[in-house]
Amino acid sequence: MEPKELKKLISQMTLDEKAGLCSGADFWSTKGIERLGIPSVTVSDGPHGLRKQKDAADHLGINESIKAVCFPAGCAVAASFSREMARLLGETLGEECQAEDVSVILGPAMNIKRSPLCGRNFEYYSEDPLVSSEMATAYINGVQSKYVGTSPKHFMANNQEYHRMTSSSIMDERTMREIYLASFESMVKKSKPWTIMNSYNRLNGTYMCENQEMLTDVLRNQWGFDGYVMTDWGAMNERVAALKAGCELEMPSSAGVTDAEIVSAVKSGELDEKVLDEAVFRILNITYRYLENRDGKAVLNLYSGHDIARKIEEESIVLLKNEENILPLSKKMKVAFMGKYASNPRYQGGGSSHINSFRVESAVEASDENEQIIYAQGYDDALDEINEQMQKEAIEAAKNAEVAVVFAGLPDSFESEGYDRKHLRMPKCQNRLIEEIAAVQPNVVVVLHNGAPIEMPWIDQVKGVLEVYLGGQAVGRATWNVLYGEVNPSGRLPETFPLRLQDTPCYLYYGGENDESEYREGVFVGYRYYTSKSIEVLFPFGYGLSYTTFTYSNLKFDKTSMKSSEKLKVTVDVTNTGERTGKEVVQLYVSAKESNVIRPVRELRAFEKVELCPQETKQVVFELDVRAFAYWDVRIHDWYAETGEYEIQLGKDASHMIVYGNIHLEAEGNIPKVYTLNSTLGEIMADSKGRAVFGKIMGSIMGGNTEETQMKSDSQGEGMMNQEMFTAMMEGMPLRQMLSFIPGIQKETILELIDALNG
Repeated sequence: MEPKELKKLISQMTLDEKAGLCSGADFWSTKGIERLGIPSVTVSDGPHGLRKQKDAADHLGINESIKAVCFPAGCAVAASFSREMARLLGETLGEECQAEDVSVILGPAMNIKRSPLCGRNFEYYSEDPLVSSEMATAYINGVQSKYVGTSPKHFMANNQEYHRMTSSSIMDERTMREIYLASFESMVKKSKPWTIMNSYNRLNGTYMCENQEMLTDVLRNQWGFDGYVMTDWGAMNERVAALKAGCELEMPSSAGVTDAEIVSAVKSGELDEKVLDEAVFRILNITYRYLENRDGKAVLNLYSGHDIARKIEEESIVLLKNEENILPLSKKMKVAFMGKYASNPRYQGGGSSHINSFRVESAVEASDENEQIIYAQGYDDALDEINEQMQKEAIEAAKNAEVAVVFAGLPDSFESEGYDRKHLRMPKCQNRLIEEIAAVQPNVVVVLHNGAPIEMPWIDQVKGVLEVYLGGQAVGRATWNVLYGEVNPSGRLPETFPLRLQDTPCYLYYGGENDESEYREGVFVGYRYYTSKSIEVLFPFGYGLSYTTFTYSNLKFDKTSMKSSEKLKVTVDVTNTGERTGKEVVQLYVSAKESNVIRPVRELRAFEKVELCPQETKQVVFELDVRAFAYWDVRIHDWYAETGEYEIQLGKDASHMIVYGNIHLEAEGNIPKVYTLNSTLGEIMADSKGRAVFGKIMGSIMGGNTEETQMKSDSQGEGMMNQEMFTAMMEGMPLRQMLSFIPGIQKETILELIDALNG
């Protein structure tokens, strides 16, 4: 519907009708206005499957929803590092939504994985904002290509489940912009999501539904968002304040309570009715965008969806260890499959994203009754107690096999929406089983079903490890195909696996106290922290092995020096030096070599996934703009890239760089400086204008020599302040101290200097 028509329609509404459109009709539907022909539309939980509830409704996955396809969760999709797979998932879900008359699917979930303890990390993409934003952009473009809306969530700083509805995330401006807002920024600009879902939590004391700075100043005015903002279910605090801040739709229904508050506020003059009109316009604009592109012929094809779920998971599985090339297995081998998840896989997380899968394919089922496969359950993790009989049966099976494959991970009770993890351990019954199997069988492979990093106390006792994450309902077939070499693994870790919980950046203050969670680690989240401090980890961000090998060569830049208004073209040749076709994820990091601010040692600025046949070489091309070199400067409240040398690093993961090259960047425009009596000589001499002004004004007073004035106690050397010591002391000297340490200086001269510097 054209804007003029929408505005005409809104002009015909009563105040009560307009207020009513700003909250849900029930748990999953928006309100309609029958007399004006405005229909109600349905929204549904996602983001990795359609959770449409037709009867009893809830937001935590307690009541059953329609039969649907459960695709790999966000943790797995991000591990694919494939925009193609993310878009395929989005397109498939968009078609399913059309088939089920769902106007908006809630997701993707793209909060930063600040700590591996967050109970909802299985839904989130990454600890890195670039990976999160790029995967989300591809997914959203896929869904919305089918004229179905998305609702990226949870905007923003919802990085813990503990007290998520009341806790305040306390962070500084730079941290916000470089990490937590950056996860959403590029996505909003590139994909134009139809809606945004705000989070439950407060940000620096203000509930997100009432945060005008975030919802209006940043999201709309700076980034150009033109859809509507909805609350997470039950996330409304003060309704009128939220409407003023830019939160249009409250979900679910408030049973008319908050509608009446809006009406009262308009009548009293507290709320300008134009604000309400604009909110209604934004809601209806999205509603009609769906209605006018409704595909009544769309069909929910569960079987093709299952195949797509398998394809996505195959590309998401991460090979973490492959000692002595134990993988891939041969179908002629006698192999023991053991562990509950081999026959009953954990393939999705708990909570609002829980899908009622129409089928689940296990690895045992995928073996197609291969006589070479023996199965033993080995453990029961429901109570996390060691079942001696089950364990004994598994040990005997392992003894009689050539290879033992143990399927393990985290049960539902260990990670879910609504609460955080307490540790990084797997159930003790699983760890014990792996250790017992390794004691009798030298060839052990562990397959992990989990939504977040875990400790691996047995890592040195096994030869192979596959991380399949929460891989959706086809995880069993996908795992089988990777184990037996039908598929060459190409997933990479979108998060760091630390050795210990104590090593994590926010270990001392995660969760917070008194309903405040301070982000004291600042921008040093995930690999930015581990690499900057050279902390050993279990597996680094971006890590993943293959059944083939790759080499990088011929790194080239299209220029050796660039201005901040220019772009840099980077090319590198990647060669498959092995005997199998495979996919490599080429990761480009930028390191600021001469920075005046505290920055991570390197930051991911681009990545590409490339498929190569044996001995094939392809050129991978990256284009970097100034943002790749920039940090958020709180003095100018904007991005800024300093003049200086930067190193372009291409690596296989955040800890292992392969090829390097330097680029000089020349900033166009300086950060405005205001000098005072407390400005230091170092600040002045670091600036070209400052050096010139200082030399001109101070030169005559200091005998024409501004560099050689030294302080000596005698000529024998013992008490002498050498030039290096003197320079270091002078660097931090405020101008006001020149009165005490430099003979002949008057305060009037210093004030004259300050005026000249600020002129």
